[in-house]
Amino acid sequence: MLRIISLSEAQGFVTRKIVRLAQAEQTVAPILEAVHARGDEALLEYARKFDGFEGASLTVSTAGSRVSAEFQGAIEIAARNIREYAELQLPREVWVEFPDGRRLGTIVRPLESMGAYIPAGRYPLPSTLLMTVIPAQVAGVRRIVIVCPKPSPELFIAAKFLGVDAIAQIGGAQAIAALAYGTRSIPRVDKIFGPGNRYVAAAKQLVSPDCAIDLNAGPTEAAILAERGNPRWIAADLLAQAEHAPDAGSFLVTTKPSLARAVQQEIATQLAALPPSNPAHRSIVKSSAILLAPSLNAAVDFVNRFAPEHLSLFNSEREILRRISSAGTIFLGPWSAQPLGDYSSGSNHVLPTAAWAHTRGGLSTADFVKCINVQSISAAGFARLAPAAQSLACAEGLAAHENAVEVRR
Repeated sequence: MLRIISLSEAQGFVTRKIVRLAQAEQTVAPILEAVHARGDEALLEYARKFDGFEGASLTVSTAGSRVSAEFQGAIEIAARNIREYAELQLPREVWVEFPDGRRLGTIVRPLESMGAYIPAGRYPLPSTLLMTVIPAQVAGVRRIVIVCPKPSPELFIAAKFLGVDAIAQIGGAQAIAALAYGTRSIPRVDKIFGPGNRYVAAAKQLVSPDCAIDLNAGPTEAAILAERGNPRWIAADLLAQAEHAPDAGSFLVTTKPSLARAVQQEIATQLAALPPSNPAHRSIVKSSAILLAPSLNAAVDFVNRFAPEHLSLFNSEREILRRISSAGTIFLGPWSAQPLGDYSSGSNHVLPTAAWAHTRGGLSTADFVKCINVQSISAAGFARLAPAAQSLACAEGLAAHENAVEVRR
């Protein structure tokens, strides 16, 4: 049964998540070190131990798979919408001429390479392949490396549709290590993208001094802020995110006890219809709750402190949206079902978790490029700027800086 608790009891959920991530780092650190030191030898050992890998080659071609026409059509719709929005998000080159002799600008250059981690806990996620590869292609990234421990025909078809020829059959911390450090069969990449369980998230954190990462993406979080609404719809959205993993967190934040009870009952009804193996049976009991707030102000304050990965605003959404400062992605109104964002709306589903939404939003094309500042100063502009630059250099005790200006005067 999904618990109903007061808002004041909710801080424990955030604290436990931070502790779990720290514990996961201790678990994965030896795996990262082994792959860094022994390359493919360690990579194969862990692939056989954790993923049941039995082949000789870690890389498999995407050619030859077949899927239903319905799935092929779904891939095409989702890919079109993701690409359409990704193109709008791509930063543009900018140049500005100032009358005092300064010409400043920003040029945009793609990353040389990227690695996409595709989770495959119960099933591989072709949608994550679309969400990571398409923005990279829009940005112009030349080398794309895909890793997934158990690729399916659907994943191969999605990859082939995007022009990706091969997938490396590795997962977990060992896959993150291979992407970060490189092995004989898995080339090192400039930046790692994609969600995963807490061990993948911990591994990404630990390799980040050596290889750039997108964000902390996993385990899943969802919050719905509602004072009224259809309990069936609210429950369905909460369960949709709860089924990602046993430690996923789904929360309804409300000021209305009657809505809390109705959603609690609806969760029980819908949960009973899910297969016993569905992770939602554990996550709803273990890491989810309905939170009763004393006021709407208190509910909004909690949401901003929690900074959830997914946030739904079921009513007064435009008014409340102005007060939200931290969330990975936001769904406005009852028709904006969270799974639409996971799959087909075009917005990216690789999103910050574990309070990372305090400092950034979800993945975008901007994460796959470098915005490089460029400046050009005319002789007249130099004459105007030199005195201020020399004065500041002297104040900071940087004589060579001051001299680099002086020799030009």
